[in-house]
Amino acid sequence: MVEGVLTTRAVLSLKGEDAAAFLQGLVTQDVTRAQPVFAALLTPQGKILFDFFLVPADGGHLIDCEANAAPALLKRLVMYKLRAKVAITAEAGLAVHLGPRAGVSFADPRLASLPVRTIAPATSAAPVDGAYDALRLSLGVPEFGHDFKGEEVFLLDVNYDALNAVSYKKGCFVGQEVTSRMKRKGEIRKRTLIAKFAGAPPAKGAAVMADANSVGEFLSGREGGGLALIRIDRLKAAEEGGAPLTVAGREVQIAFPAYLERG
Repeated sequence: MVEGVLTTRAVLSLKGEDAAAFLQGLVTQDVTRAQPVFAALLTPQGKILFDFFLVPADGGHLIDCEANAAPALLKRLVMYKLRAKVAITAEAGLAVHLGPRAGVSFADPRLASLPVRTIAPATSAAPVDGAYDALRLSLGVPEFGHDFKGEEVFLLDVNYDALNAVSYKKGCFVGQEVTSRMKRKGEIRKRTLIAKFAGAPPAKGAAVMADANSVGEFLSGREGGGLALIRIDRLKAAEEGGAPLTVAGREVQIAFPAYLERG
């Protein structure tokens, strides 16, 4: 079991009488159910700006987000605030831990096989970023800040529809029209899949090839495996034609995560 502190995460808080309504009109998941959710904030064109966990606490929400992106996320939320009665604050004294402990604990809404997360006062607990990274890569779970940056991908490209990051029933949110249209029309051209190979990971962005044809690009990884953003139609054509797949001149095996249906 992976237990310890995630040094790559930070915590914001959002409180005030308009907190739920404010978030409900912005993010991709339904925050009215008073339970922790995994969600994203999109551009109007439907690309991911940030992802995060929203955790009800003390009449508002704690936001478990990628540490390097926390200042930009805080700035973006303040920009959207307008006249909403909310206060948005960086919580430097709080940290995100894996495993149950004193604090605000919650099951990871993405997959049951991911560890329980706890937002609690920062301590000297051992960092577990490497072990957690290895686990999520083995499960085929992409994350903002590691596998992609802001405005690079759509929700469906990184399987976020299958990882409980979006509600198609909640009503409007920023980027909702594009996201709903892609899902409704079945326009899922790309998926993030598991890549297995020998040795150290190739560089981010390295092309996954089938003979002379690109079928996608490598996102991130560790020794022996990682994630790749793959064009599903090109992968199918390569499989049907018996073309071997390679990345950075090495053979690579591409597999769908267990949670993701093969379309």
